[in-house]
Amino acid sequence: MSTLPGTQPPGEGLGPPGRDTGLPPPAERGATVIPDRVVARIAAQAARTAQARRAPIPPDRGKPDAPGVSAAVRTGSVRLHLDMDLPYPIDIPHVCEGIQHDVAERVAQLTGLEVGVVALTVRRLVTAAGTGRGRVQ
Repeated sequence: MSTLPGTQPPGEGLGPPGRDTGLPPPAERGATVIPDRVVARIAAQAARTAQARRAPIPPDRGKPDAPGVSAAVRTGSVRLHLDMDLPYPIDIPHVCEGIQHDVAERVAQLTGLEVGVVALTVRRLVTAAGTGRGRVQ
């Protein structure tokens, strides 16, 4: 069988699947450690995305403050704490639950860590422009 220069016939590439690659078995290679601050940055981006999807701040109120995030990674599991601004009026419990779910799912997907807890604190409620509570019209 003839092949083009620089190519190999099918089945003659990397060798059989059981071929020794020179690496120790995966269990002996060690562990990947993701620092807390890296997990927190991933969670912050996930929180911004979740907020934009589930509870966007009205554009006439300016850009919302970035969510505050802290992360604590322990033995393959992570605890997250978010604090963020939400628009008002909104179904706060429902929206918070959705944001927590979205952030947990995205962090687990990107890091491979189990997300145990996502605590969310509402820093402030941002009202729409023109909703002057307590003002005489």
